[in-house]
Amino acid sequence: MKTPLQSITEELKKKNKLAPSASPITKGEEIILQRINHITEQHNLNNITRTKAYLDFYLRYPEIQWAFLGHMVSRNGGWNMTDLKGEFLTRLMAKKERNLFFNFLERGNWLIFQDVYPQFLLYEESLKQRKPLFHLFSYLNISTFMETIWSQFWQNQDTYIHTIAMVINEQSYLEERVVNNKQYQNEVINKFEFLLQDWLSFNHILFPYGIKNLAGQTLHQFESLNERIMLGKRLYAILFKNKNIHEQVVEWAKGHPHTGSRKDYWPHIFNSVNEGIPGFPYQLRLKSCQLMSGARKIYSPTLENSWKNVRQEEAEKGDWFKDWRVVDYLIDNEEIINGEINNEYCKTLERLELATLAKKAITL
Repeated sequence: MKTPLQSITEELKKKNKLAPSASPITKGEEIILQRINHITEQHNLNNITRTKAYLDFYLRYPEIQWAFLGHMVSRNGGWNMTDLKGEFLTRLMAKKERNLFFNFLERGNWLIFQDVYPQFLLYEESLKQRKPLFHLFSYLNISTFMETIWSQFWQNQDTYIHTIAMVINEQSYLEERVVNNKQYQNEVINKFEFLLQDWLSFNHILFPYGIKNLAGQTLHQFESLNERIMLGKRLYAILFKNKNIHEQVVEWAKGHPHTGSRKDYWPHIFNSVNEGIPGFPYQLRLKSCQLMSGARKIYSPTLENSWKNVRQEEAEKGDWFKDWRVVDYLIDNEEIINGEINNEYCKTLERLELATLAKKAITL
């Protein structure tokens, strides 16, 4: 009997040799597709609505583990967006650069949602009809790779393969549309490489749990597709291979609606209300990741108070899938990741404080 991975590999090898073709659809299927597009558009207004939609779907269908992974990573995207209007970066980056970086983050967040959420809704519809409807993926501009993955998942419910395949799909989907996009390369990625790697918290993915606890990972080499996929595998291991951590992160997420402010997870350090006086020089406030006695909290605004909704241009067409060998990523190397990130994140905050104190504008 073939394993799920063997079946997927065989199917993808066939697809590599055959030109993709869309099967004709019925009037009923056409109505389903219209409804899916409408619901997706309703939830794709901003980072807050997307992030909530992921969690809501996961709580309805916990077998779709990427929905929770996507929820937690999307929370981090929101925190990165509001950092651009927060305590440190308004002092360290020019307004133009902050706007460019927000547009870059927002485009990626929007693109992933408009690709992945229709997959979720079609799965939900398949459950209702008690038959797989994944042949409709091509009409939603979803990769043929994911048609194979969902079809196998329908049969075997292998949650690890399904989740990592979705990681591969979403990162590959972004590769040409965002990472290799010439405009973003020139305006954001090349300019901000130093910032991403050495200064800011943009490369930390944080999973809060319990009281003041953080698990997570740090991304190095954002521009590397391989590194982003491997990061996804490590994040999966943290979230789903440690039952205790998983349960606590889920409970935290359910009890803390996403606002975009870092106050969501560390209210002892951050506040969504600016306690400072405009024009006054910055003073050191943190020591060992605690506020000094009498120090005001670090300003971390909500997304609602930071950025207006952006109307996005239609996603670029095209299927990224060209090489069946991406299945190698689906092999579980069973690596144990403890995910401790508190100390590293605290050092990042300290670096930001020192840079802000010195008023050392980061030149681009």
